[in-house]
Amino acid sequence: MQYLDHIFGYPIPLFVKNLIIGFVAVIFGIFIKFVIHKTFLLLSRWWNFVVIKSTIKHLRVPVGIFIPLLFFNFSLSLMVMSASVRLPLEKGVEIALTATFALILIRLINVLEDFFYLKYDLNKENNLKERKIRTQLQFVRKFVVSLIVLITAAIILLSFESMRKIGAGLLTGVGIGGIIIGFAAQKSLGNLLAGFQIAFTQPIRIDDVIIVEGEWGRVEEITLTYVVVSIWDQRRLILPITYFIEKPFQNWTRVSAELLGTVFLYMDYTIPIEPLRQELTRLLQNDPLWDERVNVVQVTDTNKDGSIEIRFLMSASNSSKAFDLRCHVREAMITFIQNNYPQSLPKMRIAPGEKFNSLQA
Repeated sequence: MQYLDHIFGYPIPLFVKNLIIGFVAVIFGIFIKFVIHKTFLLLSRWWNFVVIKSTIKHLRVPVGIFIPLLFFNFSLSLMVMSASVRLPLEKGVEIALTATFALILIRLINVLEDFFYLKYDLNKENNLKERKIRTQLQFVRKFVVSLIVLITAAIILLSFESMRKIGAGLLTGVGIGGIIIGFAAQKSLGNLLAGFQIAFTQPIRIDDVIIVEGEWGRVEEITLTYVVVSIWDQRRLILPITYFIEKPFQNWTRVSAELLGTVFLYMDYTIPIEPLRQELTRLLQNDPLWDERVNVVQVTDTNKDGSIEIRFLMSASNSSKAFDLRCHVREAMITFIQNNYPQSLPKMRIAPGEKFNSLQA
């Protein structure tokens, strides 16, 4: 066995010396990581900025792995070992560094996302601009993350000699291979292009209220291939992203969240309309859900069964408030009519000489 040095009069084997070099490098990297972490903690106490806190949250683990690995990689040049040991070790460290660096890039995107999410808060009353930007950010983030993962996987695979030979062999048949891959990936590419179209033309956005497949819900998530719609009763409707390019649907918040709500009541011809108008005005003025834009009572139809159709039209700042306001008005107007005009509730009239049994039939 070859010896390089002595300690306390005893020779140190190469294996032990390599271990000491590697251990010192890792410990030094951990120390550097500790200093950086403490620096960011101090900054977060002095400067209450979301980027600092988000950086600590997302980058603490990957940076804590990357820095010791980096110093260990530097220490390999100081180690003395055979090629059969060095090459696999260097390859393993190289792959680990590549994967960890890719993870750091992904986490950096999360930090930027946190910053923009704070800047463009969806909790505002009129959040059209915020929903536009968040929709684009969400799609771009997922696309960039997918790109980072694909490039990292390609770099790792192409670092192996055998994979490079396979790649060179595939290039010789690139014509036929390209046609086959084009047909196979046609659907995926269609979804990707549809995703780009939705992200930048924005027929739908995050938190949009839509009616799709007969269901009322909000757009919860837009991915590269599908859209998640949160239905009002907490179900989730999953639709391919191409659906919103190829098929019609209702978007209640495309331009603004403001909405008109209607309540229809069917009354006898003897009901006076003007007291209903006054009562609706009183109800709306005392209801915080009303946005003071629209307040209308109209007789919109007459029915063959001897009743008239009365429409109560009102407005609210968004669809949820419009629904609740409609329910409040419907209940209150029915109570008002029962208490003040019970004789005007819908009646069933029978003409003289008409048999009741035939009417029932």
